[in-house]
Amino acid sequence: MLTVEQITACGLEKKEALKIAETVNRLLSTQSSTACWYELSRYILTPQHPFTLHQLLYATVYADFDRATSGLPPAWFPTDEDITEANITRLMRKLSIKTYPEFHAWSVDNRDMFWQMMIDTLGIKTIATNTEAQKDATGTATNLAKLNIVDSCFSGPNDATAIIAQRENDENLGTLTYGELERLTNRVANGLVDLGLKQGDAVAVDMPMNAESVAIYLGIVKVGCVVVGIADSFAPDEIATRLRIGKAKAIFTQDYINRAGKRLPLYEKVIAANAPTVVVSSCVGSDTVAQVQREGDITWNDFLSDIETFTATPCDPDAHTNILFSSGTTGEPKAIPWTHTTPIKCATDAYLHHDIHPGNVLAWYTNLGWMMGPWLIYASLINKATIALYDGVPTGREFGVFVQNAKVTMLGVVPTLVRAWKNMDCMQGLNWHAIRAFSSTGECSNPDEMLYLMSLAGYRPVIEYCGGTEIGGGYVTGTRVQPAAPSMFTTPALGLNFSLFDENGEPTRNGEVFISPPSLGLSTTLLNADHNEVYFGGAPGPNLRRHGDAIEELGNGSDTEPWLEGVKYRVLGRVDDTMNLSGIKVSSAEIEEVLNIVSEIQETAAVAVSSKDGGPSQLVIYAVLTASESAPTKQEIHDALQAELSQHLNPLFRIRDVVIVDALPRTASNKVMRRLLRDRL
Repeated sequence: MLTVEQITACGLEKKEALKIAETVNRLLSTQSSTACWYELSRYILTPQHPFTLHQLLYATVYADFDRATSGLPPAWFPTDEDITEANITRLMRKLSIKTYPEFHAWSVDNRDMFWQMMIDTLGIKTIATNTEAQKDATGTATNLAKLNIVDSCFSGPNDATAIIAQRENDENLGTLTYGELERLTNRVANGLVDLGLKQGDAVAVDMPMNAESVAIYLGIVKVGCVVVGIADSFAPDEIATRLRIGKAKAIFTQDYINRAGKRLPLYEKVIAANAPTVVVSSCVGSDTVAQVQREGDITWNDFLSDIETFTATPCDPDAHTNILFSSGTTGEPKAIPWTHTTPIKCATDAYLHHDIHPGNVLAWYTNLGWMMGPWLIYASLINKATIALYDGVPTGREFGVFVQNAKVTMLGVVPTLVRAWKNMDCMQGLNWHAIRAFSSTGECSNPDEMLYLMSLAGYRPVIEYCGGTEIGGGYVTGTRVQPAAPSMFTTPALGLNFSLFDENGEPTRNGEVFISPPSLGLSTTLLNADHNEVYFGGAPGPNLRRHGDAIEELGNGSDTEPWLEGVKYRVLGRVDDTMNLSGIKVSSAEIEEVLNIVSEIQETAAVAVSSKDGGPSQLVIYAVLTASESAPTKQEIHDALQAELSQHLNPLFRIRDVVIVDALPRTASNKVMRRLLRDRL
C-alpha cells in the first residue's frame, strides 16, 4: 500500500497526496500492475509533478515485477489508435499479416521482397531499373540499376518545411522549405563543378549541423562525389588522419563554433591539419563573409554558384556517397563507406521503427562526423519530414525551449545528454506534448534516466536504437506498436536478424551479437582494413557477421500480462576493446596511442566501465609510470593525460579516474588483458 507520507516526501501538498494515494491503492487492488501504470501514466502523472513522484509510483506499481527474467517493466503502451495509424500496421495489412512477430519473421525470410517493398513504399527515385532483380554488393536483390539518392530527398512538396533551425542566443526560428533547400543544394553542386571536382572525388565536411551543412552534404552526393565526415569536436591530428584516409580534395568548414557564449576556432584547426582547399563559412550566417587565412582557400559566398538547377549524376547503387569513421582495433579509425543504398536503411528504420510520417519534425543533436548526422538527413527528407537543427549547447534549457517551439515530434538523444538534463532539472515546465517518441542511441542507457525522459513529455516511448556506422542504422530497436520499457529493446530491426553466442561459440541468451546478412545498409568494404577479417573472421558459424556488442535476451512476459510481450533485449555494452564516450565510438588503442607520449608515462590501458544500473560508459586509465626520483601525483598525471586527450583526440572525452599500477596484465602473447582490468573495476 502507498502512504500519504511517501507522496508528501516527494514535495506534494497533503491534499493532492491523499488523492493520489487513494487512486493508486484502489487501482492496485482491482487491476494488474500494467493496467494500473497505464492509468497513472496517462491520467494522473504530469511533467509538472516532481520526478521523485514518478519514480515512487513506478516502483510501487511494479514492486512484484520479475525483473530477473523479464527486464524492466513497461512505462508506455500503444493505444489502439497508435497501432492502427502506425506505418508498420499499414504494411502488415497490405501483406495480410496479423501480428508483429509474424511481420518480423516475414521480413527476415523474404529479405529481397522486404527491401524492394521498402524501396517502393519510400518512393525511392531511380534513373534506371533492372527488369529482373539483381544483387548488389550487400547480397540483396532489388530492381535498382542507376540512381542518385539525393533525388529521393526532395519528394516533399516544394513549400513544405524541410529544415527548422536556431542558433544559440537567437530566439528566432529560421526555416527552409524543400524548394529552398533543393535550390541551395544545386548551388553547392554547381560550385563543386566550378572548383573542378568530378564524380568519385572525396570532399570533407567539418562543420556543425546547420542548414548550410545539410545542403553541402546533399550537394556533394548529388554531384557523385563522396562526403568525408569529420566531427567538429576533433583535434587537428584526428582531422588530418581522416583527410588522409578519405583522400579528400577539398573541405568545407566554419570560421568558429559558438558554444555557451564562447567562440571556438574551427577553421584554424582545419588549417593546422594541413587540409586541402578550404571553403569557409561564417558562424553567424551567410550575411557575414568569413575571413580567409590561407592562400588558395575560398569563402562560402565566393564558392556558392548562382545557378539553382542541377541534374543529379547517375550512380551505381554500390557507388560510395560517404566515408564515416568508427573505432578499430589499432590506433587508426576504420573508414567505412556508405553507398546510395545505405540511406534506404536509414529511411526504413525511421519509417518503421520510429514511425515517421510526412510533416513530422525530427531533432537529433549530432553532426556529420557521426553516422546519426547523415541518418537524420535521410530519415527526415526521404520520409517527407522536417529536420530540426539547434546550433548551440544542448545540455541547457535553451535547447529544450527550441524543442518546444519547433514542435519536435521525434527527439533523438545520447544518454549522457539526458543525464545532464536530469541532474540540472532544466527541462521542468516545458511543453513537449508534440513529441510522439524519443529515440536513444550511442551508449548504453540508464533505466532511471530513460523513465525521466519519458516523463518530460507526459509519457512517450523511448525507441532504444542500437546499431552502427557499418550497419547504416540499427540491428536491435523498438517500435510504436509494442510497449516500451526504460532502456529495453523489443525487436531485431525489420529486415535483419541476429544470434547470440558465448565465448566458446555456443548459442546463448547472454552473449556476443552476430548479425545474419544480407541487408541493405550493411557495409561491404573498408578503406583501410580487411573487411572480411574484421567482421567475419573467427565467427562461430557461416554467414554470421561479428558486431561486438553484448546482449541479454529476456523473457516475453506472462500469459496474465499480454502487454509485456516484446520486452526482450538489454544491451550490456561492448565485448571488445572499443567503447562509446559521449556517443562517439572509440577504441582503447586510439586513446592509448595519444596518452603514451606523455613524458611521465611508460604505458597506459584505457577501459570503459558503467554503473551496475547501466548508463553511459566512463573512461578509466590504467597508467604505468616511468622510473623517476620524484614521481608526479595522481592528480598531476590525470591533468596531463586529460590535456593530451583533449588536444590530440577529442575534448569531449573525459577521464573519470586514473589508476596507477606497477605493470599491466598481459597474455602469453604479450597482449594487454583489458577485460581483466574492466573486471577489477
